[in-house]
Amino acid sequence: MEIAQEVLDFIKQWYWIPMLLLYLGVISTILIENRNPTKTISWVLVIVFLPVMGLFFYYLFGQKFRKVQRIRRINHAQAIRLKKEWERLEPYMEKDLLRIKERIGDLSRVFTFLKNERLSSPTTGNEVKLLINGEAKFPDLLDELRAAKHSVHLEYYIFEMDGIGLEILNLLEMKANEGVFVRLLVDSFGSPALVKYLSNCRETKIVFKPFMPVTFTSLANSNYRNHRKIAVIDGKIGYIGGINISDRYINRDQGKRIYWRDTSVKILGPAVNMLQISFWNSWNLADGHPFLLNEGYLHRLPLEEKRGNAAVSFVSSDPGSAGPYNMEAILIGIGEADRKIQLVTPYYIPSDELATALQVAAAAGLEVELMLPQRADSYIVQHASLSFIKPLLERGVKVYFYKKGFIHAKTINIDGKLSYIGTVNLDTRSFYINYEVASIVSDEQLCRQLEEQFELDKKDCELMTLAEWKKRNPWKRGLDSVCRLLAPLL
Repeated sequence: MEIAQEVLDFIKQWYWIPMLLLYLGVISTILIENRNPTKTISWVLVIVFLPVMGLFFYYLFGQKFRKVQRIRRINHAQAIRLKKEWERLEPYMEKDLLRIKERIGDLSRVFTFLKNERLSSPTTGNEVKLLINGEAKFPDLLDELRAAKHSVHLEYYIFEMDGIGLEILNLLEMKANEGVFVRLLVDSFGSPALVKYLSNCRETKIVFKPFMPVTFTSLANSNYRNHRKIAVIDGKIGYIGGINISDRYINRDQGKRIYWRDTSVKILGPAVNMLQISFWNSWNLADGHPFLLNEGYLHRLPLEEKRGNAAVSFVSSDPGSAGPYNMEAILIGIGEADRKIQLVTPYYIPSDELATALQVAAAAGLEVELMLPQRADSYIVQHASLSFIKPLLERGVKVYFYKKGFIHAKTINIDGKLSYIGTVNLDTRSFYINYEVASIVSDEQLCRQLEEQFELDKKDCELMTLAEWKKRNPWKRGLDSVCRLLAPLL
């Protein structure tokens, strides 16, 4: 007993030494990683002012784990496997770039950027269809799933076991029994019920993989989520946008549910090849049973048949990306804008680069309009977003707050010539941490429809002015500022 008491007394007296060494080690690691200075300071403050809990948060969300290095190795290996095909397509891509430049001028530099970074080939001759809300997307998707002959590939952040989720799941099972190759990749954090169900289902012919399962020993993986929402059917038909598989996106029999505004796009044509490759990359990363793209999953280019007049490319990014490609593609578009920029996002926690680009564009005489939800689905994120509004208003950006319900769409429309529709929020998490993907589309009709929808949504918005903003409750403004301190970590 005396020895035990002596040990306890020793620990009580000297416990602070190993704790100090631990704190110094963690802080040194953060500094050595050469992070963004703002993020570095934020993590140091969290660790210092939240003893023990700060270290726990850093373990979960702050470290650059070996997982990121593995992601980078896989990305590099995938690029090597595609190198020969990319080189074969080089002359066709150059011709498509010339066609796109003739149509939209310097805005075509977004497509050039994606080609040079080998993120996606520029393609012309695509057909695109704008899908507003689940009411438009799901009937279309169900029809195409029923008609599938060769393969169905779905990659979703949220796939719920509700009305629409079960309808799609039953249809996938039916197609798999018919001999169609059905592969389903869902985020384990966003779709826990489906992951549990399919993991225990032994008779299904659906080939299923959860993305980065979160267990007690891999809690840190919860920070890296697959936020993509894509579908590829028979290698010919693609869907991309903000709409997950969930009843919440269908505005019927609402009851106590709020109205949910979202946007997706359906794509037919040569661009779908790149969406198929995007799924293939994610599938391999999740250690799904391998399949070869040349076994009927891709349509060899150049395609003789042109489905439409749209130029389409895609930009994917993940924690292992060499750069924040989605943000960079947006910055190029903003920099080449000549008349009007319309942005819709549920979360606005911008990088310094994006905030500056929007403010400079408005100050230079462009009409810049930003639409946000009046009420977000995250209290902290909502108030952090609000802290970034005042500088926009001071420089002439028009900020609209959507009141009808929750606007979850992630779209950008530039000069009525170039549009971005995908899964990317205008926040740090989408730019640097999550697996994201966006379509880059140049199509006059689709851009016009996006502009018309923006004007329609404005009828359900409140336009915020700088004078009104200054009248906000000081306590709320203070709360915004406090939540903003966490912005680099959100």
